[in-house]
Amino acid sequence: MENNIRPILSVEGLQAAIDGSQVVESVSFQVPATGITAVLGRNGVGKTSTLKALIGLITRTAGTIELDGERIEKLPTHKIIRRGVGYVPEDREVFSALSVAENLRLAERDDSPRRALVEQLFPDLVKRANQAAGSLSGGQQQMVSLARALLNENKLLLVDEPTKGLAPKIVQEVAEALAEAAKTVPILLVEQNLPVVRQLADGALVLSAGQVVHRTDSARQFLDDEALTQRYLGVQSEPAAHGNGHQMPAGGAR
Repeated sequence: MENNIRPILSVEGLQAAIDGSQVVESVSFQVPATGITAVLGRNGVGKTSTLKALIGLITRTAGTIELDGERIEKLPTHKIIRRGVGYVPEDREVFSALSVAENLRLAERDDSPRRALVEQLFPDLVKRANQAAGSLSGGQQQMVSLARALLNENKLLLVDEPTKGLAPKIVQEVAEALAEAAKTVPILLVEQNLPVVRQLADGALVLSAGQVVHRTDSARQFLDDEALTQRYLGVQSEPAAHGNGHQMPAGGAR
């Protein structure tokens, strides 16, 4: 993806393994300094593994990663997070026994957390501040996970499958929160819900067998091309909205 402004993230030849098995073969791409970039592909092609490799949650075996001009591929996860990478995992990973407010306080890493932004985006969490996070619905837990990342000033936000398993109404709420967040921080988004990708994403990159096989500055243009979506995603895309359209077939590791 081309951009006159220096990309916030540049990845070249990234390889990574889990328990000795290669799951990211040789990934190269750039993330612009603004907007939302979608990571697409069938299940099992390495989308989640790529996000985890970027922040060192799985073993990187080769390649370079440059964040805002700084090489970070040799840094441990906590130092990458400190340099301004927010991460919203697929399985949310809230602290179930702690309250919503306690979950948020634990996530604060800056002297001036952006509480006002979080309260604006997630008013329901304000009402449920004293409620145990484990007692929340799946959608509410996703809001907590997003809120924890947005509390801090980030250079880049990595978001993995934020609408997975959510009801259509909650899917739209999550999408609206991400759209608002993208006004202040670039987002690299793994998402299987194609109407959500159509709604949110500027550019997109497509993975297959642990490699980038297609890149575009226009996610919508890609999704409008039935031959490409059938070839790379195994579906025919429709211009649906609010989480009611096609999603890629489920199953398999990511």
